[in-house]
Amino acid sequence: MTVIYFVRHAHAHYSVDEYHRPLSVQGMKDAERVTYLFKEQQIDAVYASPYRRAIQTVEGIAQTRHLPIQTVDALKERQLSSGAMEDFQAAVQQVWRDPSFAWEGGESNQQAMARAVQSLQAIMLAHPQETIVIGTHGNIMVLMMHYFDPQYGYAFWQKLTMPDVYRLTFQGLSLREVKHVWQEDRA
Repeated sequence: MTVIYFVRHAHAHYSVDEYHRPLSVQGMKDAERVTYLFKEQQIDAVYASPYRRAIQTVEGIAQTRHLPIQTVDALKERQLSSGAMEDFQAAVQQVWRDPSFAWEGGESNQQAMARAVQSLQAIMLAHPQETIVIGTHGNIMVLMMHYFDPQYGYAFWQKLTMPDVYRLTFQGLSLREVKHVWQEDRA
């Protein structure tokens, strides 16, 4: 079995600069808690979106194991549109209602899912039978999960926290199990 831990980034203050948005003070504290969550877990590789907040959230996991963080551009958050959306929630809901719909300058669910899943599958093929951490974002994470199991959609996305952690177990490229592990840590 190959195990993928999706680690949704911790809280970051909003900025138009997606690549360089750092974690907030609370986000840094939560990133430390994420590192602690993995203290007993064997990790073979760490990947992340190229966005700073995703990298910062998994940095401690990589550092404690002396592993590099391999950034993959295709794992970055989906581009919703080229400009600010008046009603962000309604805009996200629309792209989930119609997977081929894209706002001006943005990606449809189908487009974003295709690029992310292709990279995820390449990572799994490069690390068979290993445990991998991927620093990611809410929407793109759910799109990847949705590809393997359609129950993961808009309603699921709305319930995510910052950070959040899910363990996906695969046999080959077939999803076998999904477990929410972050909430267990908080209890």
